Amino acid sequence: MSACLFCKIASGEIPAEVLHHDDDVVAFRDITPRAPVHFLVVPRRHVRSLGEAADTDAALLGKLLLAVRDLAVRQGIDAGGYRVVTNRGADAGQSVDHLHFHVLGGRALAWPPG
Repeated sequence: MSACLFCKIASGEIPAEVLHHDDDVVAFRDITPRAPVHFLVVPRRHVRSLGEAADTDAALLGKLLLAVRDLAVRQGIDAGGYRVVTNRGADAGQSVDHLHFHVLGGRALAWPPG
C-alpha cells in the first residue's frame, strides 16, 4: 500500500516519534494529540480496519493489544488509566484506512466520548 500514510510511517519513509517497533507492530505519537499522552499502535502489515482483519490475524491482533498494554506502562499512564479506541469506517471517524489503536491517557477522560 504505497499511498498509505501509516504504511509509510511503519517503513520509516515518513518520520514520526516512534515509541516501539518490532517485526509486526509500530507505535508512534499522534500528531494531533487529544490527551497529554496520545499514541497510535498499528500493524506493520497493511490491514485496512478491524472489520477487514481475517481470522488468521488473531495473533497479530493480540500482539497489537499487548503492545498497547506494555506502552501504557512505559508511558506512565497505566496506574491512572487509559482509553484504547479503534474506529472502523467514516461514520466512526476513521480517517486513515489502516488499522490503528489510539491510546489516550494522562488525564481524566470524559464519557461518552462522541
